[in-house]
Amino acid sequence: MEKASSSKQPRYDAAFRAEALRLASESRSTLAAARALNINAKLLYQWQKAAQQPLPDDPQEAAEVRALRAQVRRQAQELEILKKAIAIFSHSPTP
Repeated sequence: MEKASSSKQPRYDAAFRAEALRLASESRSTLAAARALNINAKLLYQWQKAAQQPLPDDPQEAAEVRALRAQVRRQAQELEILKKAIAIFSHSPTP
């Protein structure tokens, strides 16, 4: 992390931002990732928005992209739930 000398706001380098975005994508929520990194959640949301590819100009394609992104988020959540269930049920009690 690089600190700017002329301002009170910290400046974060590209490596830190990339790691923050990775952690946010793997975390249960962006807010939780921001808290873990001790940074402002609004800043992390801004980085996520800037990292997203822009929507197509065609409204029909843009709607399809939004729907597909939502589906990807839902499936990622389902995958995390299944991983947790496997971890819980793989620890069978010993008789």
